[in-house]
Amino acid sequence: MTRIANTHNLTRRLVDTLGIAIVTGTYGPGRPFPTEAQLCIELGASRSVLREAVKMLTAKGLLSARPRRGTIVEPEAYWNLLDPDVLRWTLERKFSPELLAEFTQMRLAIEPRAAMLAAHQATPAALQAIEHALERMRAAENGTDDPLESDIAFHVAVLSASGNRLYAQLRDLVATALRFSIPLTNRTKGVALANVADHRRVYTAIVAGNGVRAFRAMEALLSEVMQLIEAQPASTPRGHGRTKG
Repeated sequence: MTRIANTHNLTRRLVDTLGIAIVTGTYGPGRPFPTEAQLCIELGASRSVLREAVKMLTAKGLLSARPRRGTIVEPEAYWNLLDPDVLRWTLERKFSPELLAEFTQMRLAIEPRAAMLAAHQATPAALQAIEHALERMRAAENGTDDPLESDIAFHVAVLSASGNRLYAQLRDLVATALRFSIPLTNRTKGVALANVADHRRVYTAIVAGNGVRAFRAMEALLSEVMQLIEAQPASTPRGHGRTKG
């Protein structure tokens, strides 16, 4: 088991290294990707680990194999931005309020509906998970929990409580995006912590079984985030801090 875990960790590190290299232009689109032998020497990786990493990058849309051309780097238009790794690499390459705005538009289309569904069909365990996340957010106000992680936990818990398996699978994507959007909205709003009251309104509506109120509370929360992101200039440098998610 230890050997399997080590191999998995090596593959993940290699995927991260090669993914960043592709996204930052070290390996340009439309050009041949380095050969297996070259990369094994350059990165000190075994062929089996390298092949698995290339397979994963191909599934993410960054690479493709073509007859008589070998493996090539795909243009950005083919990258799977719904993959948390690809989203993270893209945002790390050049912090993009535009991309975060597009992602928040998607959140606005999904999370209010997820809150409405949660109000109608959340299980006791799902409600407890939302409540626990809210308690963590309150603890963060006192400095006894992490503001970012507790905020993320709240949104992930609501997605899971919806009962929609596809919504629930967005948890890693939402968490990745929040780690970039929170510092951005923090600089604009000038606060250090999430607005717990806004999140509590979502939770209260869900517990009460009021789907319409849950929808509107989540929509209001995310609409403010959207306004803060849209207020940014086209090229805003990355910063650090925490605010509402």
